[in-house]
Amino acid sequence: MIKPIKIIEVKSELGAGTRGSSMGVDAIKIAALDFGSPFFKRYKSVEIPNENGLLLEPVVHDYAKRIKGIFNLNERIAKEIQKTLKAGEVPIVLAGDHSSALGTISGIRMAYPDKKLGVIWIDAHADLHTPYTTPSGNMHGMPLAAVLGEDNRDRQQNKPDDETIEYWEKLKNLGGNSPKINYDDLVFIALRDFEPQEDYLIKKNKVRIFSLQEIRKKAVERIAIDSLNYLDHCDLIYVSFDVDSMDSRISSGTGTPVPNGISEKEAGNLIYYLMRSKKIVCFEMVEINPTLDRENLMAENAFEILQKTTNQLSNDF
Repeated sequence: MIKPIKIIEVKSELGAGTRGSSMGVDAIKIAALDFGSPFFKRYKSVEIPNENGLLLEPVVHDYAKRIKGIFNLNERIAKEIQKTLKAGEVPIVLAGDHSSALGTISGIRMAYPDKKLGVIWIDAHADLHTPYTTPSGNMHGMPLAAVLGEDNRDRQQNKPDDETIEYWEKLKNLGGNSPKINYDDLVFIALRDFEPQEDYLIKKNKVRIFSLQEIRKKAVERIAIDSLNYLDHCDLIYVSFDVDSMDSRISSGTGTPVPNGISEKEAGNLIYYLMRSKKIVCFEMVEINPTLDRENLMAENAFEILQKTTNQLSNDF
C-alpha cells in the first residue's frame, strides 16, 4: 500500500545566525517551476505559521536566541507531524534553519510513543550544543541536544538566565517525553565541523559517524546500508538532510558552508538508498539560503534530491 506524502513547509530562520533561510522553501518551488515540474501540485501541503517577526526584536537570551519563538514554532511543528502520521501520511518537512528538527522528532515520538526512533543526521555539523555550551547562541546548533535530553554541564562555559533554562527544559520535554532518542539511536553522515564541547559528547557516547573518507572508501550505497543496519534495533527512522552536508563548492547557498563534503550526486544516491527502508517515517530538508546563492543552484540541487526522496517513498510504501 502506498502511503500519501504530505509536504510540511516551515519558512522560519529564527534559529540561524545568517538571514535568508526562511526563503529556502520558495527557492525550491522556483527550482521546480524552472524544471517544468508539477511537483508542488502533486502533493498536499501545509505551511506552519512562523515567528519571524521576532527577528526585528532585540535578542533577550544570549545563549538561546529567540528561544520563546523557537518553542512556539516547534510546538506547532510537532502537532502537525503527529497529525500527519496519525492520518497515515508520510511527512516531508521543508524548513529554513535546522532547529525545526526538534519539533519534527517530537511530533514523531508523540505519534508513536511506544516505538523506538532512529535518526540519520546528514549534516556538516553535530548540532549538539546547549545553552550551557553554545559559542553563538544560535539554536539551529541545538536540536539534537534537546531531543537527547542533553545539557552537557561537563563542558559548561555559559551561565544562562533563568528564563532561558525554563524554556530549554520545555523544549527538551516537548511532547511530554525526554529523552526522545538515545545516543545509540543516532547516526551522523558527512559530519566534519564541530566544537570541542560537541566532540566530548560524541566520543563519550561513542556516536557512529560515517566520515567523508569512509563514504569515499565504501560508496554511498554501502553507507546507506550500514547506517540502516546500525539502527536495526529501531522501529522507525527519521532522516534529516542539511544541505551543508554537501561540499561548499556546491553549497554556497547555505548559511554555514563547509569544505570537503559530499557531492550532489552522492547526496542524491545516499537519499535514494536510505529511502528504500520500510522503517522511514519522515524526511526533512533544511538550510537552503537563496540570498547567498547564485542562479538558485542550491535549491535546484535540493529539488532533485527531493524528487528522489518522494519517488522512492511512493514506490516502496
